[in-house]
Amino acid sequence: MKRRAIIVAGSLALVLLVTWLWVARDRPRSSADRLLLLVPDGTSFSDPRVTVWSDAGSEEGLHVVPVHDSEFLRPLLGEFQCAGVILPDSIHQRASDLFIATLRRFVAQGGKLMLVYDAGTFSLNGSYAARRSRLSDLAGVDYALYDALGDKTTQWGSVKGTSAIVGEMEIPPGKYYPFPSETSASDSARGAKDSSPPSVEVELRRYKYGELLYPSFVTSGQYSGEVLFQSKVGIVAGEHPYKAGSVLFVNLPLGYLKGNTDGLPMHAFLKYFAKHVLSLPFLESVPDGVGGLVLNWHVDSNAAIKPLQQMNAWSLLRQGPYSIHITAGPDAMAIGDGRGVNVEHNPISQALIRKYLGLGYAIGSHGGWIHNYFASHVDKDDPKNLEQFLALNKNALEHVTGKTVAEYSAPDGNQPGWVTHWLESHGFVAYYFTGDTGMGPTQGYRGGAREGQNIWAFPILHLDRAAGFEEMGSEGYSDFEVGRWLDAITTFASNHQTVRLIYFHPPGILPYQHVVEDWLHQTADLRAKGTFRWYTMTELANFLNSRKQVEWKVSIRGKLMSIKATHPQNLEHATWHLSSAKFAEPRIIQGSAKVVRSQDAWMIVAGQGTMLQFETQDIDQSKALTK
Repeated sequence: MKRRAIIVAGSLALVLLVTWLWVARDRPRSSADRLLLLVPDGTSFSDPRVTVWSDAGSEEGLHVVPVHDSEFLRPLLGEFQCAGVILPDSIHQRASDLFIATLRRFVAQGGKLMLVYDAGTFSLNGSYAARRSRLSDLAGVDYALYDALGDKTTQWGSVKGTSAIVGEMEIPPGKYYPFPSETSASDSARGAKDSSPPSVEVELRRYKYGELLYPSFVTSGQYSGEVLFQSKVGIVAGEHPYKAGSVLFVNLPLGYLKGNTDGLPMHAFLKYFAKHVLSLPFLESVPDGVGGLVLNWHVDSNAAIKPLQQMNAWSLLRQGPYSIHITAGPDAMAIGDGRGVNVEHNPISQALIRKYLGLGYAIGSHGGWIHNYFASHVDKDDPKNLEQFLALNKNALEHVTGKTVAEYSAPDGNQPGWVTHWLESHGFVAYYFTGDTGMGPTQGYRGGAREGQNIWAFPILHLDRAAGFEEMGSEGYSDFEVGRWLDAITTFASNHQTVRLIYFHPPGILPYQHVVEDWLHQTADLRAKGTFRWYTMTELANFLNSRKQVEWKVSIRGKLMSIKATHPQNLEHATWHLSSAKFAEPRIIQGSAKVVRSQDAWMIVAGQGTMLQFETQDIDQSKALTK
């Protein structure tokens, strides 16, 4: 009797399973665009080594979803509901043979893997594999050569690629050097291939502090894939076919770097994986999908007043809006020197501020009241003694402007973590930052931990070693090269629908008036075409905080892809990017939106409303969203 009950129960379970699979066969797959971030069992998804990835994914408009290894090892009938898999560095150094075999099978069956640095290089008991990493076949090159190299298994070196590759990686000119002139979107649309500059070898650079060096594993053997970056010790990154699938091997500690104020490599490779390997849809990081620049003025002392008056005649003031940050106190170098801007008692300063407000510019704080004194003490003295200077600066500017001050820049770029926490607790939403250089706005990590919840870092963009105009002169860059860089970064921001920040001091920009005037012809032309905007830090930070509330989901049924999006207040200005090589022109099913063709993409720009749905057909099955 008992045996019969077991047989009946088993048969019923089998029937139910078959029925479920039959029904599920025709159900839309709602996890089609997920990038699974594999993390060891027992790891909290709130661990900063995990959140650096999910935050980066969110900022890039992607769905990066952490998944424990056990879930990856036991999917229903081997069906992985995802677009691709990421095996991250630092947190996933250890892996079992079963896990490695499952990962290999996933790729062999057509899966896409992003394999990062030291992931899986150790067994569960912490020992390294003999001779080379167990994942060397997936990477396409031998690495983790502990037996042969010992403590020289990883080495530091500069990272080199080509100008074509850094363009695909959306790394801005100046962060790599040298740089060719970029071809504008309008030139590309006219179809003139001859206008594209030849690809040249370039090197990633850093702002100010010498050569940029990264750690990577020494690699050995012939690489059969496409080399993206390399160093003196081998392959730094490449895309390698493996049976029916492929592997993007990144021989850099991306998670560690982002956790320590160098997030550009993670963001660049994550976006490349999603956009160029997988052709995923993504949510743009700028309103209406229109890229641009933040031009951040730093007014340190009364030495800036005459230059500001001279600049009133420039065509610079016929564009904007800009972010103008002022050290507001009566002193500048030391207490009592009387060399400050003194906004509360200087009618000339007040007149300039009123003019800028009338033009729609944003006024922000440049440090705390006494520029040089604050800069030299902010990381040494007790924060309790220095908070008063931040408050004095904010209050003085708000008294003069009648507006809330919500953006900030640190004198000399010196911003210890306590300042960021103070800023967020006092209503600031944005700050200029000398870390994470070359990136767009980001929610920064420092010392492995995220610094705030709703405050955004705006990293500086630099020309090789220099950022401010006065630095460019002292570092020996010619006017011609400065102008070429300004042209290149403007074209970059417009073409890639992204934003970057550049900054200057008024005395430092005066010698470059002719360069700036030429540059403004370009920005005016692109503005007129609707492909470039000036943004303030506050405007963009508020947009990005609203963007975090957008909930959107991709569903696949056959070749039909549907995207549904909601927002608790308003979706207006949210914009989705779809490859026009992979997808047909989208149709709006519900809600308000317009579809715009932009270079090689469809841009779906949301109008007013809290809900939006649109559909499109997959016309290129060579890059199917799900495996």
